[in-house]
Amino acid sequence: MTSPDPNSVPLLEALHSTPARRYLSTEPIDDDVIRAILDAAIRGPSAGNGQFWAWIVVRDQDTKRQIAGWYREGWERHYGSRREQILGAPDGGPMSKRSFLAADHLAAHLEDAPVWIIPVMLGAAKSTNPRLGSSIYGAIQHLILAARAYGLGATLTTLHIGHEADVRELLGLPEDALTMALIPIGHPSKGRWSQPKRRPLDEVVHFEKFKTA
Repeated sequence: MTSPDPNSVPLLEALHSTPARRYLSTEPIDDDVIRAILDAAIRGPSAGNGQFWAWIVVRDQDTKRQIAGWYREGWERHYGSRREQILGAPDGGPMSKRSFLAADHLAAHLEDAPVWIIPVMLGAAKSTNPRLGSSIYGAIQHLILAARAYGLGATLTTLHIGHEADVRELLGLPEDALTMALIPIGHPSKGRWSQPKRRPLDEVVHFEKFKTA
């Protein structure tokens, strides 16, 4: 599949039409495209411009299978074990049926995504700072938007973290490093680039002070 012109999607259009894409094909992705996406990612914000990060590109199937097994443990623990409850509930709860089915599909087929990118914060393993992610999550969103420009789907997920130490060892990371996400990337195999449903702006925006009513 030929990648689209990455300059053809206006910024605001991309911001309004980049939902999590969890149905991904196995079609390979060229190295130069992955490098371009990562080059966009590292232009993202970093506290004090410290750039205490590393970005691990994972293509090896054995590595992906091992981590995917750990990921599925996390999925089953937090969501899969409540499958009947979630699918039997009316939509509008904490997770819609469509979102559950898409996430369930991703868990079952995680290793099929041709490329994973794992963002890592160096020196962060023992941090108790709840705002630690502010030094990398902006860059991760840059990455996801850059993937969108190339017609690639992605999603930020963290259900592997129940095996953080195992993942760290498998990837050869320093002991003080912390994985901040697992981002599978691939050509979308289902769904479309559409504006995600969100609560009305007036329900979530407050001027000057938070208002309860």
